[in-house]
Amino acid sequence: MLDRSLQMSLNCPSYLLVRQRTLCYKRLNPVRAMPPSSVILHTDESGKFPESRKTCNSLIASLSSYDGPLLSAPNTVGILGGLSVDSTLNLLRKLVHLSKENEAKCMPFVVCSDPVLNRELSSLERSSSSLCSRNEPSQSDHTRIVENLRSKRVFLEKSGAHCIVMPCHISHSWHDEVFKGCSVHSLHMAECVARELKEAGLKPLEAGSPLRIGVLATDATLKAGFYQEKLQIEGFEVVMPDKATMEHAVIPAIDALNRKDMEGARNLLRIALQVLLVRAVNTVIIASDDMRDVLPRDDPLLKKCIDPMDALASSTIKWAQQAAEEGT
Repeated sequence: MLDRSLQMSLNCPSYLLVRQRTLCYKRLNPVRAMPPSSVILHTDESGKFPESRKTCNSLIASLSSYDGPLLSAPNTVGILGGLSVDSTLNLLRKLVHLSKENEAKCMPFVVCSDPVLNRELSSLERSSSSLCSRNEPSQSDHTRIVENLRSKRVFLEKSGAHCIVMPCHISHSWHDEVFKGCSVHSLHMAECVARELKEAGLKPLEAGSPLRIGVLATDATLKAGFYQEKLQIEGFEVVMPDKATMEHAVIPAIDALNRKDMEGARNLLRIALQVLLVRAVNTVIIASDDMRDVLPRDDPLLKKCIDPMDALASSTIKWAQQAAEEGT
């Protein structure tokens, strides 16, 4: 049911996906309980439900007569999509996979994904990371994106989310601005990664040296600096690609991806990773949706890398489990 619903969602101009499992919590109010296990509510770019959609008329009618949140469980998670639908689906798959390991860990969730926001973030990242266009984004670009993200955050709050997460790296550039005044909990992907690395009890690869963590990301994400900040708070030394590596390996790798040249992208990404690893880093964080799936899963280099989405999914499951226990 979930996979079919997600596939349907890809054809919508903008969508809200609500997932609810009866095993996760006791339904205290039958009016708030959504009968289907997955419901897709089509919205326009302003976040409103268009009444012309005949297939949703009955559902819209029931929602318009009820002014409460869509979901009322204390462990409801809101997922704010960003740069790509793929990253949102990737997080959902990880949450479902982790939930299957222990049925008690499942949670209801609400997803908000806006193609307009996807395009704006993609354009900003390309303008910052492309070899062909290195113009700095204007302040108006940033302001428009922040306002868009904030409106989606408010929408998720009103939908009943008690914790909101963003499965998009570049969106975290404005995390503090987006969540300013937010009434519910939020998880920061870089904080989740730094905390997990801290708990892992890593030891320096070289005696007498600090713990070094490499960060491989687009130019825009590295310039934002939030991974560096969160890792340094936990006591790690952050190692990033130098200027030459960015100009001759990382940025060309992303350009190769945009040209659908997977072989070229793989070779360039391997070079960038090896440059970081020879600097005695314990592990490399691949903080890029584009780079995440470039290398085959059996590539030896991936054993030295971590996907921040894994940390975000794990932290989300832990939060939901705790919230469910405290809410019962």
